[in-house]
Amino acid sequence: MTSWFPILQLFLLLGLVVLGFLVFRLHSLMASAVALSAASLLLALEFYLLHAPDVAIAEASIGAGLTTAILMLAIRTVQRRAARDKAEKSSSEGGQP
Repeated sequence: MTSWFPILQLFLLLGLVVLGFLVFRLHSLMASAVALSAASLLLALEFYLLHAPDVAIAEASIGAGLTTAILMLAIRTVQRRAARDKAEKSSSEGGQP
């Protein structure tokens, strides 16, 4: 191990802590999903630096890729349904005295 290795690991750990905090503090669900994806990528990099490339590839593909895609699809679907339900409710209430 070289002398920069512990410093790099410290920055990765700090980045993971900051991104983990941001996941809960951000008000936008999409921004939280992006922060979670970035944290997953940092975790994959940490696994790679710890000589576990198979785990790093799995974390990057599943944690950062697939999970983020599923989260964003779910968020978009829920937001569209909420907007559609709100529009239907306001149009149905408009005809009643």
